[in-house]
Amino acid sequence: MSNIQFNKFYKKFNILSSLLIILSLILLIFKGLNYGVDFKGGTLIELRTDKNSSNISNIRDSFNQMNLGDVSVKNFGNDNDFIVKFEKQNSNDSNFIENIKTKLSSSIGYVDFRRVENVGPKVSAELLKSGIIAIALSLAAMLLYIWIRFEWQFSLGAIVALFHDVIITLGVFSLFSLEINLSIVAAILTIVGYSMNDTVVIFDRVRENLRKFADIKIYELTNISINETLSRTIITSVTTLLALSSIYFFGGEVLKGFSLAMILGVVFGTYSSIYIANPILVFLKVSQKTIVKENKD
Repeated sequence: MSNIQFNKFYKKFNILSSLLIILSLILLIFKGLNYGVDFKGGTLIELRTDKNSSNISNIRDSFNQMNLGDVSVKNFGNDNDFIVKFEKQNSNDSNFIENIKTKLSSSIGYVDFRRVENVGPKVSAELLKSGIIAIALSLAAMLLYIWIRFEWQFSLGAIVALFHDVIITLGVFSLFSLEINLSIVAAILTIVGYSMNDTVVIFDRVRENLRKFADIKIYELTNISINETLSRTIITSVTTLLALSSIYFFGGEVLKGFSLAMILGVVFGTYSSIYIANPILVFLKVSQKTIVKENKD
């Protein structure tokens, strides 16, 4: 078993986490999130040109001349692949996309529309509402589970760690204006499960050691428990990150946002299970008496 003194850094990392959460909240409040077509409504077109001379500026100028509202153009994988998003929806015009393709072809040459998505404002509002409800319900379910599974002090530590992971991950997306779509909601829900799983493994060992070592203070006991579960934590985190890194670098642009959210979640989830959840047990002075009292109740 390793003997790394994690508890010596509790205070420093708690300060760092507090600053990151404050910065993330400031970004979320004042800058907000970059919602994708799923949540904002509009039309998304994935297109490919066969001309090396075609660039983002040419394509953006061509779309701006069509009076489609706010237009966003980004390179998508290869140099000749682009993602175009604009506010205007297809509405009832069956030739809407064909007209755009015709005008674009006359402006920059041959283009191939590889994917077209259209989301109306009503549908996008419902998707956003459903996404928020899904995240809220998952957090509530985790709170209920951990409250039943452990004593309330453990529950508080686990829930604070969950909020820490979700808020900072969203803060990173806000900072870099990364797109938030349905796949990111799925990633956040997965982050919640991963973070909770890692925390519960350590908490199980803490509670077990509380019963075994009545004379050891919780400050030292959390350190012992983290070291005893460290090999499992490292193996799980590293193997997960290897798979996610492969998706991020080789999975294409469509999966980059999802895989990045997952990578951030795994990193923050592993960190918070050690430096957020366990310090709360130390702060609340959990002891063997706490376990015995809760079990009697």
